[in-house]
Amino acid sequence: MPDTLASPAFSLPVIQAAGEGKQVSPDYVRLSAASAMALRLQSGRFSRDFDFGGINLLLNYDDGCLSDCAYCGLARTRPGDYEDKSFIRVDWPLFDTDAVVDRMARYESKMTRLCISMVTHGSAYEDTVDITKRITAKVKTPLSILVAPPTLNRERLQVFKNLGVDMIGVGLDAVSEQVFFNRRTDVPNGGLKWKNYWDVINHSRDIFGPWKVNIHTVVGLGETDRDLVDMFYHLKDRQILAYLFCFNPEPDSRMADYQKSPIRRWRRIQLVKYLIGETELQPETIHFDDEGNLVKLNVPVATIEGFLRSAEGGIPFMTDGCPGENGEPGCTRPYGSYRPAEQYRDFPFVPETADMLAIRQELHLEEIIS
Repeated sequence: MPDTLASPAFSLPVIQAAGEGKQVSPDYVRLSAASAMALRLQSGRFSRDFDFGGINLLLNYDDGCLSDCAYCGLARTRPGDYEDKSFIRVDWPLFDTDAVVDRMARYESKMTRLCISMVTHGSAYEDTVDITKRITAKVKTPLSILVAPPTLNRERLQVFKNLGVDMIGVGLDAVSEQVFFNRRTDVPNGGLKWKNYWDVINHSRDIFGPWKVNIHTVVGLGETDRDLVDMFYHLKDRQILAYLFCFNPEPDSRMADYQKSPIRRWRRIQLVKYLIGETELQPETIHFDDEGNLVKLNVPVATIEGFLRSAEGGIPFMTDGCPGENGEPGCTRPYGSYRPAEQYRDFPFVPETADMLAIRQELHLEEIIS
């Protein structure tokens, strides 16, 4: 593999420094609503009480993200002003960056993981470096960056590592090249490249090491169960983490009228991903039909039922996210796959007894395990 990467996949216009009164990065960032609540910057409460310490920041620009993914709330051609757009169907209020960092330092003992989410924009790399320096100067909580591959190359990833970034996340989302093309490349103002994303993934793995890179995968963009399972095994072989999201249609996006995956499919994919990642489940034990749908697991039903009733049985159905300093769940992203009023798709806490009963019913294991 070459030591350098000449340039990003395509050039991006560099926006001039913001004039007075502009509330743009690096001096302003968006926070997820849950993060703003955790830092006491916004009032509110969760439907259930739980410890929340994963703080998510999102870069902010007047002209927004220059990508145009078919399913994303921040898509360039989605109607409306950028400041009014949602991201994963939740609000991201805007705050002064230094005020956010001060709050992080104030509540550091409660923080488990910090994450800066880049967007595809000509200023994103320099602004992420700036914000990273502000954070690491005051806060020691592990820091991740969810990167925008078109803005990066190997040298820039190394800069992140040198600044103290702990993990790199890549929002690949689509788990096959064809689905990536359909949803992210062949779109009105898109042009994202599968190869560029994998170049960044591979460089990140080289620089940050095993289990320090994670890939976001989305269920429901048009992929098959076989596509997902193949990706899970590939990432495990590379010692790269797979984080799972469920597609949830954004109003006015090009996929607004698409249905989210049925809960049965979603629960089964959660379970199988966990078994692939955390056990020795072999590929030949997973069977698909001609359309790539999961139809059978050659695993004794008593084994699966025993696992689901164990202390670890709820873990597959929790939110995937970067760990805390001691390996515990660090980024629990409430509402990443569902709206607050909707059914939990993934749980930002260990599912309770009643939750597990519902999950077992949703799995319909008798259909795929004999």
